[in-house]
Amino acid sequence: MRKDRIKSSPREEAAELAALADLPDDAIDTSDAPELADWPKARRGLFYRPVKQPLTLRLDAELIAWLRANATPDERYQTRSNRVCELM
Repeated sequence: MRKDRIKSSPREEAAELAALADLPDDAIDTSDAPELADWPKARRGLFYRPVKQPLTLRLDAELIAWLRANATPDERYQTRSNRVCELM
């Protein structure tokens, strides 16, 4: 952290974050940071990897068949099952 930066208290930070969360999207000025539609050099999971825990789980064969049939090259059926669980 830079020395010339003013430290704020957790209460002040919480109040500022709450005020920002209450702003409608069209009230936020993003002109200095235009949206990028294409990220050609982006690499997923380069710095963060969630902790995985080995688990034995018995699922219906039809469910596994559906997950495998709907898998993509970027997202295997195990990852797809994780995403399904996140939605619950």
